[in-house]
Amino acid sequence: MDTLHKIGRRKTAVARIYLSEGKGDVTVNKKDLKDYFTTGVLQYKVTQPFQLTETMGNYDVSINVNGGGITGQAEAVRLAISRALVELDEENRKALKPEGLMTRDPRMVERKKFGQKKARKKFQFSKR
Repeated sequence: MDTLHKIGRRKTAVARIYLSEGKGDVTVNKKDLKDYFTTGVLQYKVTQPFQLTETMGNYDVSINVNGGGITGQAEAVRLAISRALVELDEENRKALKPEGLMTRDPRMVERKKFGQKKARKKFQFSKR
């Protein structure tokens, strides 16, 4: 198996992953997973597809991620890894789909409108 390339997105974060057979090394922007995603929750989000498909430690993953915040980046990486695992073996879809890992979250920040303070908040109204 050669390297598999997939893309995942969440809000404005874009994650490009390169998955290849190995011993389970995960590098994010040339840093170790634990150095880039410091909290346990974010590390769990990134490794969740491997845990659900029971392929933990079978693949090396090199990740380039930019844009958005740290949580959006972690969820973008999760989507990309899920897509790669499904392409490797279609049986993995049965484990990932019910958990919602194959769905791209479409929610984005609403744009600010002119004549208003924010997207929905208005300037203070003064009668006199």
